[in-house]
Amino acid sequence: MPDSQFQTDTAAHTFRLTLAYDGTDYFGWQIQPELRTIQGTLARVLRETIGEEALPQGSGRTDTGVHAVGQTASLTLKADIPADRLHRALNRRLPSAIRILTCEAVPEDFHARANVLNKTYEYRIFPRRTPGSREENICLPHVARYAWDCRWPLQLEPMQQAAAALIGTHDFSSFAARDPDRKRRAEESGEPLNNIRTIFASEWLHKDDLFVYRVTGTGFLHHMVRNIVGTCVEIGSGRIPSDSIPAILAAKKRDAAGATAPPQGLHMMQVIYRNDRPNTEEASA
Repeated sequence: MPDSQFQTDTAAHTFRLTLAYDGTDYFGWQIQPELRTIQGTLARVLRETIGEEALPQGSGRTDTGVHAVGQTASLTLKADIPADRLHRALNRRLPSAIRILTCEAVPEDFHARANVLNKTYEYRIFPRRTPGSREENICLPHVARYAWDCRWPLQLEPMQQAAAALIGTHDFSSFAARDPDRKRRAEESGEPLNNIRTIFASEWLHKDDLFVYRVTGTGFLHHMVRNIVGTCVEIGSGRIPSDSIPAILAAKKRDAAGATAPPQGLHMMQVIYRNDRPNTEEASA
């Protein structure tokens, strides 16, 4: 039963949530009939806790099996409830795979998809084999849920060269999967699809026995990060030259780039909004 202490109000109350979740057992962020999703689970718990039909709006959609450390969502309620009580009440009812890290009251016009300055993602690879060796490392089960257990020997240096070539403003059509929902929204609005994005940082790191790709940009197209990673893996395994990125970008065709990396290695790390920092020029440098 909903908590009877949460009184309704004539004014709307808007909240900003920061979420972490293990996406392994969920069919992505966006609510879908008969499927367990992050957004759908949040809506159900809100209904059970507050007694309101409210649909949290995320800063972006994560796909089936993708995780988050810093997803942002906006939520508007009629219930007159302090942010700290809402935070505790939701975490008590949410499954352990989903946690609200922060909850704060924000102006009514805040929306998680508006005024995003940049987003940061990480993709984690467990390198099963070392170049030049026939031995295979064992990817432990608790790592395999959150990283790609890649069977090909990879050279990190050419992957880093490829990642650096992505920094700047480019048309990322070659790294974009088909997105029927986005196409439909563009047709309804009468605006052409825009696949131009700006990448501020793009690098590969060797960290805790993993190869980690970290990328920050203004926004990301459907499967864009996973397609970049898949291309970098083909470069690291020697199947694509390390200087191919400019030509792949120029082609503006999906088949010019590499295959799509599996979802479990992808983690949404952080979303920064224009009002989060006093100097937006520094933030985008």
